Amino acid sequence: MNAPAPDLPRAVNVREVGPRDGFQNEPEIIPTERKVELIDALARTGLPRIEVTSFVRADVIPQLADAAEVLVAIDVPPEVSVSVLIPNERGLDAALELLEPGAVDGRRRFDEINVFLSASETHNRKNVNRSIEESLAGLEVVLGRAREAGLRCEAVISTSFGCPYEGRVPPERVLEIARRLKGAGAQEIGFGDTTGMANPRQVGELFALWSDGLPGVELTAHFHNTRGQGLANVLAALHAGIDSYESSFGELGGCPVPAGATGNIATEDLVSMLSEMGIETGIDLPALLACARRVQAILGRPLGSHTLVAGPVEWGS
Repeated sequence: MNAPAPDLPRAVNVREVGPRDGFQNEPEIIPTERKVELIDALARTGLPRIEVTSFVRADVIPQLADAAEVLVAIDVPPEVSVSVLIPNERGLDAALELLEPGAVDGRRRFDEINVFLSASETHNRKNVNRSIEESLAGLEVVLGRAREAGLRCEAVISTSFGCPYEGRVPPERVLEIARRLKGAGAQEIGFGDTTGMANPRQVGELFALWSDGLPGVELTAHFHNTRGQGLANVLAALHAGIDSYESSFGELGGCPVPAGATGNIATEDLVSMLSEMGIETGIDLPALLACARRVQAILGRPLGSHTLVAGPVEWGS
């Protein structure tokens, strides 16, 4: 293993989003017991944070209709932070009903919430049928209530790097949204390349602009591999000082709008690359690959992860 270059982080924080972002966008509905099996296994790979489900309308996203059942059944070690996606205040109400009851050894059923909106008006309307301003007003209420409940809050800005309907998204708009979200209580801002339009030069330039614009907030990159540029964009973000990433085991997931937007970067591909670069993640790659092989077997079809096919790099003696 090589030592990281002087301008790269020595360690990186990885949040696994496959059980929510991945399962949500797969055509199959994975049985609840298989979801629980996979989440419990992922929680024992060294992943520090896992997004396990979302409190969305079952008629809109039937793949996550069992959110309550999953949260009650999973067995996650206390050192692993559990997060849930909250689309609106109704979703927060449903989540908070499950927060305290049944806690084992004083632990709540989840530790963090994620909220989201798009930086593109058109994408936001197609995704959640709201304007950006309407979404921000609603999320400000959700974030405030979640902070009052003692939950850590992340806000993800989708289409931060480009929109298939509007094209280039002005970075000033993204930064303005991020500042609103920070003011509402977001402790972490995720910047999503939701449909895989970003390129490494753009990523480096934008993160360089934003790095001084949100003091005290963790900046997280969320890349999709729609055009095969996901890991290249990670490298650009690393050089810009970003040390927090979201990814999905097996390269599961995608985006429901528009058609053709494929999955997130694979967690095992990300961990493999970082490991080879000498950047610590604390994640057991063989254990993570076992999870990816298991979900591939459950789905019964090949997945897009490269490391799942090739295996870890073996340098020999």
